[in-house]
Amino acid sequence: MNRDEIAARIPHQGDMCLLDTVVAWSTDHIECRATGHTDPAHPLRAQGRLGAANGIEYAAQAMAVHGALVAGAEGAPRQGYLTSVRGVSLHVDRLDDQEGPLCVRAERLSGDANQVLYRFSLHHGERCLLEGRAAVVLDADLLEPRTSS
Repeated sequence: MNRDEIAARIPHQGDMCLLDTVVAWSTDHIECRATGHTDPAHPLRAQGRLGAANGIEYAAQAMAVHGALVAGAEGAPRQGYLTSVRGVSLHVDRLDDQEGPLCVRAERLSGDANQVLYRFSLHHGERCLLEGRAAVVLDADLLEPRTSS
């Protein structure tokens, strides 16, 4: 799956679509490749650098593509929201000094049609740059509000 096919399945468009290809996927995982992290015009770059925490956005986009592929979404993408990220470990300070492609992985740990828990990681070659877990809520505006007792 190429960048245009990815962009057709996620809400991130134009320069904000950070993934170039889907390398492999199944119902419980996805692996993507990204190469734009060294671009001086990267949309998340600040003060002349792309900090490692921006890798969470790469992972979020991989999760969004995964959700669309699993759901068989051919039309408009479902709106998803990261509700929490936990256990995040940054093993580098920045991403833009990593020459060559990044590998973005996400594994679905649990969930249902509206809430999903993923484990994610970003690698450069064999080196893990960051890793963590993320909770995602899909179509949050469709969820029934909780009432307090």
